[in-house]
Amino acid sequence: MRLQLALNVRDIDEAVDYYSRLFDSPPHKRRPGYANFAISQPPLKLVLFENPGAPELLNHLGVEVQDADTLQCVASRLEQSGLLESLEQGRTCCHAEQDKVWSRDLQGLRWEWYRITDDTPDVARRTPIGRCCTGAATESC
Repeated sequence: MRLQLALNVRDIDEAVDYYSRLFDSPPHKRRPGYANFAISQPPLKLVLFENPGAPELLNHLGVEVQDADTLQCVASRLEQSGLLESLEQGRTCCHAEQDKVWSRDLQGLRWEWYRITDDTPDVARRTPIGRCCTGAATESC
């Protein structure tokens, strides 16, 4: 398991340069307006969305899990506690196919628990950067 920090940035090239040097790590994945870093120390998935007009720097927070059982346990726990906002299965978003569980705190901060099922889906199934990759509501993802 590792935490995910998703940020809105004004300029993706400047942000990639900065974070590559900050964590001494190249991006794991780079697309127009998008980059993610799979950092081992500290264990962090850093996701950058080029979104210069965003009112907030923080896009959302997340927890990446490695298996379906863990994700199902999280979904069940959040549903039982009344914190489950939505589930997404087999969603191609942000240049990977994923299963996701979403929650939103009382101030509106979105939390995503997810597992990647295909880190490089074929081009025909890949969705362009859209609302899910810019931090808009997950319903449009």
